[in-house]
Amino acid sequence: MITIIGRGHGGTRAISHTLYGSGVYMGQALNPSGDLVPPWLMYDACRVFARYVRWNSDLSWDFRRAHEAEIPPRFRQLIERYLDSVLTHRGALKGWKIPETTLVYPWIARLYPETHFIFWIRNPRDSILGSHKTDDLRDFGINYPALPEPPLASNADERLRRAISWKYQYDLVKSTPKPERWIEVRFEDLVTEQEATLARLEAFLGIPLARIIMRQDTINRWRRDEGVNYFDFFAPAMREYGYELPG
Repeated sequence: MITIIGRGHGGTRAISHTLYGSGVYMGQALNPSGDLVPPWLMYDACRVFARYVRWNSDLSWDFRRAHEAEIPPRFRQLIERYLDSVLTHRGALKGWKIPETTLVYPWIARLYPETHFIFWIRNPRDSILGSHKTDDLRDFGINYPALPEPPLASNADERLRRAISWKYQYDLVKSTPKPERWIEVRFEDLVTEQEATLARLEAFLGIPLARIIMRQDTINRWRRDEGVNYFDFFAPAMREYGYELPG
């Protein structure tokens, strides 16, 4: 089984379509982004998980209880119902993709330890240019510093809200012990070095992968953006993954 984690607008659509085109069953119903839908059961599962996360203050969260606690039966029921079409599929190749999986990744790794996890990474400056369901973490029961709400929120406020969500998800992933089957892939590498990137994934998954058309204008969009797209708390992750920092 294969799943993809990474924040919404992280380019996960590309790898979902690649897997689907390679014969991997990605669930009974998919939306244009390659997400397994309907998503409501997954959203409810995210809210169950959030009860086990403590907000310290500012941009700091304590995930220890989530890592140490027994997974509640309600969470298991919601995930099994959401993944029913995948879990009951008899084919050898199956998986799913929805960005909200990232919000419950620690428990997914514990429930399905044999899963192949693909951590999909994109320059956060590009990732926060577009809105996503996970922009407002409070929708999923996660606290973070108060910001003006629409219609009072400025464009900079909305970008900051998305950036905080990006950091929370990055911190959650990094706090979780890596499962046995784990790979990290930059979206930009799939765009600029598709053959080499797919070769890595093929070795990881043990299957040949389809080639899809990758548009060069999907990367470095932040260079053409006139709004706020960088925050200082991006710096550690951007250094880790080799992204250009402001001068």
